[in-house]
Amino acid sequence: MKKLLLFLSLLALTACDNSVLNNPYPASDAGKSILYSAFGERPKHLDPAQAYSENEYTFLAQIYAPPLQYHYLKRPYQLVPLAARALPVVHFLDKNRQPLPNDAPVSAIAFSVYDIEIKANMRYQPHPALARDEQGQLRYHALTADTLRDIYTLSDFPATGTRVVTAADYVYQIKRLAHPQLHTPILGVMSDYIVGLKEFAATLQTAAKKSGFLDLNAYPLSGVQVVDSTHYRVEIKGKYPQFAYWLAMPFFAPMPFEAEQFYAQAGMRERNLTLDWFPIGSGPYYLSENNPNQRMVLTRNPYYDSETYPTEGEAGDAAAGLLADAGKSLPQIERVVYSLEKESIPYWNKFLQGYYDSSALTSDSFDQAVKVNVGGEAQVSKEMQAQGIELLTSVATSTFYTGFNALDAVVGGNSERARKLRQAIAIAVDFEEYVSIFANGRGIVAQSPLPPGIFGYRDGQSGINPVVYDWVNGAPKRKPIEVARRLLAEAGYPNGSDANTHQPLVINLDTTSNGVGEKSRLDWMRKQFDKLNIQLVVRSTDYNRFQDKVRKGDTQMFYFGWNADYPDPENFLFLLHGAQGKVANGGENAANYQNPEFDRLFEQMKNMDNSPARQAIIDQMVRIVQHDSPWLWGHHPKQYVLHHRWLHNVKPNIMANNSLKYWRIDAAQRDTLRQKWNQPASIGWLVGLVLLGAGGLWLGVKKHLN
Repeated sequence: MKKLLLFLSLLALTACDNSVLNNPYPASDAGKSILYSAFGERPKHLDPAQAYSENEYTFLAQIYAPPLQYHYLKRPYQLVPLAARALPVVHFLDKNRQPLPNDAPVSAIAFSVYDIEIKANMRYQPHPALARDEQGQLRYHALTADTLRDIYTLSDFPATGTRVVTAADYVYQIKRLAHPQLHTPILGVMSDYIVGLKEFAATLQTAAKKSGFLDLNAYPLSGVQVVDSTHYRVEIKGKYPQFAYWLAMPFFAPMPFEAEQFYAQAGMRERNLTLDWFPIGSGPYYLSENNPNQRMVLTRNPYYDSETYPTEGEAGDAAAGLLADAGKSLPQIERVVYSLEKESIPYWNKFLQGYYDSSALTSDSFDQAVKVNVGGEAQVSKEMQAQGIELLTSVATSTFYTGFNALDAVVGGNSERARKLRQAIAIAVDFEEYVSIFANGRGIVAQSPLPPGIFGYRDGQSGINPVVYDWVNGAPKRKPIEVARRLLAEAGYPNGSDANTHQPLVINLDTTSNGVGEKSRLDWMRKQFDKLNIQLVVRSTDYNRFQDKVRKGDTQMFYFGWNADYPDPENFLFLLHGAQGKVANGGENAANYQNPEFDRLFEQMKNMDNSPARQAIIDQMVRIVQHDSPWLWGHHPKQYVLHHRWLHNVKPNIMANNSLKYWRIDAAQRDTLRQKWNQPASIGWLVGLVLLGAGGLWLGVKKHLN
């Protein structure tokens, strides 16, 4: 009993000191510049030739340094140099490879030549693939089964090395896009544009049939050449200004050939020692720990010194403190720790305790965190304000829509009857209500395929869809339902019935929404059609069956969405380009919409540089599709992110994935507030009660013994 009392006394003393018992991080991390975040599932690929998913880019964008990036602060989104010294210089050639002026018509341009010069003296992260011995030879490129016996992770190699990044490394990575043993998601697209890439891929297919390591340096790629150690050149078919956007993706980051040789050695793959598990980059961070069942850690690349914080932004950035670190070296955070969190509630609770520095906002936590005022503006709740938690919102470069299948005999086609039917439905389906009910207001109703932040997007009165909205008192107002009913009657369906057969109009909606939470959404959609006395039949199916029906055109209406690959109007308007018809050509035009004038304007617009002339053409295209109504335009989702007061320089940037290097942590303030929010007072009270009870018990036993 005395031992029990001694233990409880020590526990009570521990509970009353200043330590935080529930801190999930070691005490040695206190005061350090460490960002704490989480991930839900391990990234499948960390090889920049294969990765293309958002959870993969969370890591890759911090590790690799492609030539270009998006300006962190400026909007609309614009490209700026990252590893490149300046934006690429582009020259145009005719079919005889003779130079053309910069203002040459697109029809005359047979080739575009991109000259890219990279910064000097950029260096790779420390990595055993680059380690050299005393004689200057690569230390770990002749590994045997014996030397690999105790090697299970990169940190098991005693030595690491680095070297300067060269233009040849950027060329080598472009060649890797055609590697037959890799599955590069953009090979098809790039083969249509990079001169010689399709033929190069075929050459590698043949070469790969031979045994041994496939050395890409032994095979020339005609459209990509090294000019000197810091200068390379890429030749593109025709004019394709969107190629510059691809140069901001890890697909075009440098790759040292030594890394591929290192990982190709026998026994490495069996130990999970691959580029897909342990990348090697020249960016601000490197992956120092990869344990996807527990945590992943990014550590500052000690050789990264080629970038500073932006010195200018857009209006309001200086007042918001976003230029306080202008000109400072990047990155500003030394380490980033990602812990595995499969459920949103534990993540949210740890965020409130201060153990995660920021948190996306889910439906589960929305009401607790955010209040919407009478003007529709979202603000953090009083409880969040008391903790100094700040809310940042941004409209995603995405669109979610409901498409009409243009091949369907009822809702499709270019007849005035079908057009008025679609217009009537577009007015009746109240997406303002949808966003309010099902997205907690986290979205804006779409007026066209283009979301905000994309060149060509029009805000205000000039941007509204005149088929669906009127401009009233400085804001768009959905047309009265009576207008929709009149259009429906003019389409031949008065009061929702066929004027000839007197049969009720029935429309089918195909969807993969078959979960319990989706029933209310589908019931809501039925009610929208009920306004017109149209019977909506929901046909739910699994994703594979749904995709098959869309491919074959076996739909009338369907749900779909699109996320931008790059912030260019071409990447949205092509979704309605006739040549991209899903049924006819297997393209991304799932509605199979075709309008000759829209298609003509698209071909004229797609490869133009951003200019007033391009804007004028986009305006014409938008008016055409608003009138034809091939989609219910739906909404553009709004992202809500919360962060603690100690995290600085946070500004949403939908296109950029490499924002971590700009952020700064006030670790001292974080430690103080964590201590305040996680006092072990309740444990002390509990221990006190146990001590009191134990003391009483001891006295009772002692009295009984006496």
